[in-house]
Amino acid sequence: MATLQDYRNERLRKLDELKALGVNPYPAESHRTHMTNDISAGFDELQGQTVTVAGRVMSLRKFGKLAFIVVKDFSGQVQLFLHAGDVVECDGAKGILGMKELPLLDTGDFIEATGTVIKTQTGEISVGVQTLRLLTKALRPMPTELTHKEERLRRRYVDMNVNQSVRDRFVRRSKFWQATRDYLNQNDFIEVNIPVLEHTTGGADANPFVTHMDALDQDFYLRISHELPLKRLVGAGFEKVYDLGPRFRNEGYTDEHLPEHIAMEWYWAYANWQDGMKFMEAMYKDVLQKTFGTLQFKLGKFDIDMNGEWEVWDYETIIRERYGIDVYNSSLEDVKKALADNKLEVEQTENRARGIDKLWKNIRKDVAGPVWLINTPKFISPLSKSNPDNDQTVQRFQPVMAGSELGNGFSELNDPIDQLNRFVEQQNMREAGDDEAMMLDIDYVEMLEYGMPPACGWGWSERVFWIFEGVTAREGVPFPQLRVEYDETTRAIYPDVKLDD
Repeated sequence: MATLQDYRNERLRKLDELKALGVNPYPAESHRTHMTNDISAGFDELQGQTVTVAGRVMSLRKFGKLAFIVVKDFSGQVQLFLHAGDVVECDGAKGILGMKELPLLDTGDFIEATGTVIKTQTGEISVGVQTLRLLTKALRPMPTELTHKEERLRRRYVDMNVNQSVRDRFVRRSKFWQATRDYLNQNDFIEVNIPVLEHTTGGADANPFVTHMDALDQDFYLRISHELPLKRLVGAGFEKVYDLGPRFRNEGYTDEHLPEHIAMEWYWAYANWQDGMKFMEAMYKDVLQKTFGTLQFKLGKFDIDMNGEWEVWDYETIIRERYGIDVYNSSLEDVKKALADNKLEVEQTENRARGIDKLWKNIRKDVAGPVWLINTPKFISPLSKSNPDNDQTVQRFQPVMAGSELGNGFSELNDPIDQLNRFVEQQNMREAGDDEAMMLDIDYVEMLEYGMPPACGWGWSERVFWIFEGVTAREGVPFPQLRVEYDETTRAIYPDVKLDD
């Protein structure tokens, strides 16, 4: 049975033969005039016209003086019809292959074909080839199927070639973020890119990645959130501002979380949390419709109609009705008992805020939604503005769908003294062993002392896309991080290359 190394050696032999003919197997230029889908979709207009198409060879059949090649590009695929009397003979200097050189081609190669748009005797829309050029010689055969999960994630470029649905997923992912940008831009938000490297990182409860900048000889953090720099921009005079890009949280992998992922946050001066709720209900509908072409979803056990009316749930009421616990007056022991009674993890460093949040998440996992969760306790939301009618709660709004929180919004805290006190409280939690508690950012406090107008802020990550796409986090990104490993085939193919695990 032929091995990958055998196939590769045969293709290397063909590569040498092509070079001997004077053919450059990796030219820099192509002269494509039409995508393959243009040929089939516009056949009536293009019939009889000369076109140039390019793409990957999916199949190749030769019968004497006739040959049929199927080439695929991003738009689709088309058949090439080659007749010995019509095809230009080999011209190595121009990279042109004739009928005699077809055996030097393999599936996976990239070629360019110029010819007339025709229908064959069997009615197949085709390009009747006159000139055939090699664009790329592939040294490995593309598999016909790929189902092994680890292999799919490691060689995603193969996965997307073999499994069209996977490539289509990332087209939708692109549409999701494009629709996000379009909606914000149409509503007069300005995109401003902010640093990824920060002296002090904040805006979320998360453990950061740490790196070192040689130029300044200081440690920096990869941002865990876009929040504090964007709010500095609000203090600088921006009234509607957002950023869209990667953030990093040095935590474990789950079906809904990755240490690196794409997220977006916006901040809107002179708006409050209720303005933000109305804005985001409309934005969800717009972005999801443009991404998926529907607002009705079947996601596992959940049936979700995003066109329906959103319910509004009060945090304290939900916890009390489910567990019989007073969110504000219960003891840590009460919270630990509720966690244990519900078979939830109780850590040695457990505190009330973390424990109560775990109890809520135990409720959340069964919520279909869409639901707005409001009136979150202040001790869980240190960066949000207090409710004027209940100082124990904050003006926060979180959407719950398919068992997940798919976004986060606030009336932003702009009282510098209140913010400093909350930072100090978070710093004390860090010193007590909570690595995810927020760092004290004194520069941010100083910005607030210069004055920041009232504002609403919102953030969501690509987890929104993963949930509505119906995939796990790793399946929802094109190239998920994996532990570096080299199989024996790779080691055998490159014996002179030092590969360190």
